[in-house]
Amino acid sequence: MESRVPVQVGEQTGPRLQAAEVEWLAATAQRIRSSVSRVIIGKDNLIELVLVAVFSEGHILFEDVPGIGKTTLAKALARSFDSSFGRIQFTPDLIPSDVTGISFYNQRSGDFELRQGPIIAQVVLADEINRATPRTQSALLEAMEERQVTIEGTTIPLPRPFLVLATQNPIELEGTFPLPEAQLDRFLLRLRVGYPSEEDEDAMLVRFETENPLDGLEPVVDSTDLVRAIEMTARIHVEPVVRRYLVQIVRATRAHAGLELGASPRASLALLRSARALAAIRGRAYVEPDDVKLVTPQVLPHRLILASQTRLRGRDAEGIIAEILEQTPVPVEI
Repeated sequence: MESRVPVQVGEQTGPRLQAAEVEWLAATAQRIRSSVSRVIIGKDNLIELVLVAVFSEGHILFEDVPGIGKTTLAKALARSFDSSFGRIQFTPDLIPSDVTGISFYNQRSGDFELRQGPIIAQVVLADEINRATPRTQSALLEAMEERQVTIEGTTIPLPRPFLVLATQNPIELEGTFPLPEAQLDRFLLRLRVGYPSEEDEDAMLVRFETENPLDGLEPVVDSTDLVRAIEMTARIHVEPVVRRYLVQIVRATRAHAGLELGASPRASLALLRSARALAAIRGRAYVEPDDVKLVTPQVLPHRLILASQTRLRGRDAEGIIAEILEQTPVPVEI
């Protein structure tokens, strides 16, 4: 059973969000949520987690079986923004320059010119990312981490916001290349869509009976407002005791006997950003311990490496994270 440790809440420091700013953040999140919900039925919790990544300017890896709605969800999210969009269909014969772009000689002008690849966009859909070779997958690393692309010595900064929405099928192994740990670590969240309930699946059939609602989706937030929301989210207050609670969770992964490698400091930062974003879209100017608990199962498991004996016993990273959350005392106000 989890325990909650009473703590005295101290004075807040740093720039605080005003009530009107918090309301604007929540309203912006609601507009995006309503837009995506026109296409994706019965997945309110999933859409909320997607919004966590959006307000954190973090990348998402959608991992689930085919036909579950991964690509549709990514498209619905992209169409809800008034921003540039790039799609990359990953295949084994894709090469890095197909992603980043090339420098070519223009015979008419007599000079070299840059032809930008699909990665140079604000929202990028990387479909079936694990079908590309590791060499091509690595072309995304610089873009995802540093928000820039280098093409034959020329560095091009990427526009803001910059979001990579990647999909992969974890079941089919033939013709796929597992994402290396360095690549996985660049994704803020790993999300699974899951099958719909009986009622939701029936409602989906009715909604898609005559037309695809994705075709009529219009942008509800422009790029300027989205960048503003991301910057405001970074100002969500985190009490020292909540921050230490977050650190204790991350450090517990490094000491767990079932893990060969625990979460990195980058994971700590990702967890903090995600908790702030969840508080923002729920209309709060501060992070609660429960915000940290809710996003941890999506932020940490894909960053962990299981010990060989753990895999042999049939345990997974999600189960270990659940165990750590259960054992880490939760701070409560007094």
